[in-house]
Amino acid sequence: MRTFGKWLGRALMVLVLGLVAFLTLGPGYVEAERNGINWQGPYPVSDDAAALHASLVVGDWHADSLLWDRDLTERADRGHVDVPRLLEGNVAVQVFTAVTKSPAGQNYHENTGDGTDNITLLAMGQLWPLRTWTSLVERALYQAERLHGFAEASDGALRVITDEAGLDALLADREGGAEVVGGILGIEGAHALEGDLANLDRLEDAGFRLVGLHHFFDNELGTSLHGVGDGGLTDFGREVVAEVVTRGMVLDLAHSSEAVAQEVVDLTDIPLIVSHTGLRSACDAHRNFPDNLMRRIVQNGMDQGGGVIGIGYWADVTCDESPDGVARVIMAAIDVLGVDHVSLGSDYDGSVTVGFDTSELAALTDALLRAGATPDEVRAVMGGNMMRVLRARLN
Repeated sequence: MRTFGKWLGRALMVLVLGLVAFLTLGPGYVEAERNGINWQGPYPVSDDAAALHASLVVGDWHADSLLWDRDLTERADRGHVDVPRLLEGNVAVQVFTAVTKSPAGQNYHENTGDGTDNITLLAMGQLWPLRTWTSLVERALYQAERLHGFAEASDGALRVITDEAGLDALLADREGGAEVVGGILGIEGAHALEGDLANLDRLEDAGFRLVGLHHFFDNELGTSLHGVGDGGLTDFGREVVAEVVTRGMVLDLAHSSEAVAQEVVDLTDIPLIVSHTGLRSACDAHRNFPDNLMRRIVQNGMDQGGGVIGIGYWADVTCDESPDGVARVIMAAIDVLGVDHVSLGSDYDGSVTVGFDTSELAALTDALLRAGATPDEVRAVMGGNMMRVLRARLN
């Protein structure tokens, strides 16, 4: 019996040590595997490109960095985004999106919201509060709390932006030499509302200003580009769209079905965005809307300059994740949609492999110049167009 007790004690100790090791090392290992960098540098940055990049207002519509167990106020050796690297890359505004549900085995063609959810497992593994283990809205609110916490701990290097006045103050301070980046909160998929419009009040109060209607599966609002349905918006979806318009929030069609996108264009007259995408004619992928639909989307709200698409940095939407590959798609989008309707939407830290992290964005400026973009076109794409849409929508 004494021998059995010793064996049981040792087994329990091994189990505890294994659990501690998993909780300590596991999340970092998972992130390192999910958010890779296929770096093929050093990338060229000419003196002219470096000088131009230093003068830019740079903005990015999409990063999932709040999902991972990292302190974003410190420079990390994994992932793609943190405050030090944003400052190194001269980023003025970064949208941080809250991912709340992601089906196991997800793909670009067909998924259901049933079965194993990767975010539930990640929330448990990273020891998120218990309230997040079973509630999508609580997962979004927790990620908002994280961003606000990082801002408070950043010694002024990160601010959460919720309105036009805050955006203007940020840009004025940066113009005066302040090293600060603005963070804007968005949700990736309005399933985070859990079918209850009252939850939009909670998200808005927490600082969320960008609403993506869908992610990788159909939800209470309608069909996803990657779901199993073939319809457009539901009555609840139309109600949410109307509220987003009324509240002065940004409406994001990334991951929505073509039918949903068409219906949203028919229902609204505001600048719309597709936050992280490519261009079908430049990279023939299901993930990218057809060019004619993209034209309809960006022509919405033309009395306020129209909408924009954010070009992603990963090969599934650009067919080449290098700076030159991303620049090629940007130039194609300028040709198809017009320079006023193209911006950046990296999908950094979104379980994608990219060719460069946010600290290396000067390489993209260099690649655009070498691809034939003028300095004014670079200014528009790298952030000017995004700032216009934000000013049009943030009340």
